[in-house]
Amino acid sequence: MYSESVQKLIKEFEKFPGIGHKTAVRLAFYVLEADDKFAKEISDAIIQAKSKVKFCSKCFNLTDTDPCEICSNPKRDKELICVVEDVKDVVAMEKTHEFKGQYHVLHGAISPMNNISASDIKIKELITRLSDNSINEVIIATNPTIEGEATAMYISRLLKPLGVKVTRIAHGIPVGGDLEYTDEITLIKALEGRREM
Repeated sequence: MYSESVQKLIKEFEKFPGIGHKTAVRLAFYVLEADDKFAKEISDAIIQAKSKVKFCSKCFNLTDTDPCEICSNPKRDKELICVVEDVKDVVAMEKTHEFKGQYHVLHGAISPMNNISASDIKIKELITRLSDNSINEVIIATNPTIEGEATAMYISRLLKPLGVKVTRIAHGIPVGGDLEYTDEITLIKALEGRREM
């Protein structure tokens, strides 16, 4: 139906997460119909990102510089670490403009069903960061999934003997949500995470 080069381009776009065949076809034709400058800028951006972006040696966030901007920022609270599953979680937390500490990106969560153990994610590196006793609190901000909860419990048990304060982000009813439409697990978490007013 399409030439060999167009089919190859479509197949490459289909490799992106969330991109089905129809969207891949649309993207391929968009690139083909655009001017050569656009295609070169896209390919250069991909090549540059792949060659320059790496993991921060301290927090394992993606960065062009090592350590990353957050770890090297003197205004950040060096005694507070927020542990997240993924780089995208750092972006979400930063959008709040509320968290002023540092991060530690695990790059996953413990998931026996998917053959992901504690040694497959950056837990050992977190323990190493805490060895100099400069951290007062670790906030565990893993996702409220079975895997995220298991990872949070595992990390909490590892950190308790180190004498560092370990907290977990609250879970519960979203702002603007209705109680009648909230599932039981979310309501339970909301009750457990209640605080005095």
